[in-house]
Amino acid sequence: MRRALLVVAAALAFAFVGAVDADAKPRSKAKAAARDSTYESAKRLQKSKGTRKECGSRNGKRRCKRVAMFQGHNANKSTLRTEALAKPSGDVWLRAENLAEETKVNIYKADGSFDDAALAKLDNLFRCRQTGEVRAVRTELYEQLSRIYDHFGGRKVVLISGFRFAERNSSRHFHASAMDIRIQDVSIREMYSYAESLDGGDMGIGIYPTSNFIHVDYRAPGEPSYRWTDWSGPGSGKKGKKSKKKSKINRTQPARKPVS
Repeated sequence: MRRALLVVAAALAFAFVGAVDADAKPRSKAKAAARDSTYESAKRLQKSKGTRKECGSRNGKRRCKRVAMFQGHNANKSTLRTEALAKPSGDVWLRAENLAEETKVNIYKADGSFDDAALAKLDNLFRCRQTGEVRAVRTELYEQLSRIYDHFGGRKVVLISGFRFAERNSSRHFHASAMDIRIQDVSIREMYSYAESLDGGDMGIGIYPTSNFIHVDYRAPGEPSYRWTDWSGPGSGKKGKKSKKKSKINRTQPARKPVS
């Protein structure tokens, strides 16, 4: 009897172990599949970094592809302006979005020379948002700003970014010769196209569809005109802690001073 009980117990134990093993295999397969899926997702994410999905229809079929978030190229010389630019009205109505400040000035005096007091007001709106530093912005850039203002019917221009002291020195923002702007109810495509028509060979013009603004700058001496499209949104590519904003405006040279 005792031997019979031992045989039955052994048989039950063998059956239990077999059932556990049979159940364990699917579980391990599921885990492996999950690991593979995670790995493939990571690979796809790494591969798609710096790109975006672009879809369109062709011959009734929807096709998608990944394109670079940033696409740039030197401007074709044949597309650059050859005629001299007409002098703008000089009128500028500008609102600095990040500062919640605005001004309406004419950059010229009655005799046609630059009005330093008006330029100083614009310099103040162009000041670095992070540090409060003010610099004398390139006057040719203000003339282009006035032309844009004139062309679009005297609508208020919104300044997204002007001078940036806390910026790499290769940036035209750092050299106070660049502006990021938009105009309410005006397509940035229209603004971009018009800005291109102003380029006589020394400008950089970019369009930012996600953030809805265009960039206009004057290049460093000897640099060719450049064009680009940047689909990255606000804060893309920024690392580390943000600099604390200084409330006090630090008017250091070569900033212009308002004069009577």
